[in-house]
Amino acid sequence: MTHLSDLDIANQSTLQPIKDIAASVGISEDALEPYGHYKAKIDINKITPRENKGKVVLVTAMSPTPAGEGKSTVTVGLADAFHELNKNVMVALR
Repeated sequence: MTHLSDLDIANQSTLQPIKDIAASVGISEDALEPYGHYKAKIDINKITPRENKGKVVLVTAMSPTPAGEGKSTVTVGLADAFHELNKNVMVALR
């Protein structure tokens, strides 16, 4: 079994417009400051707070791991795990 490279995986992915992703979680297009079609900043003053507050998991590190699994890999892995537990998940990387 051959493993796909990160580049192969990225090339096989289909990007979704950020306005569609925002709409799926109740954020109006009016609250977005788009940077192209696939990323945006959110104007926090233009969104309505939710009654059910979510939880935040911050992933940070001082130095890379020997295996090369960095913060982004761990973050996406955590999101996948929460999704498998039927939790609503949103990831923001910068």
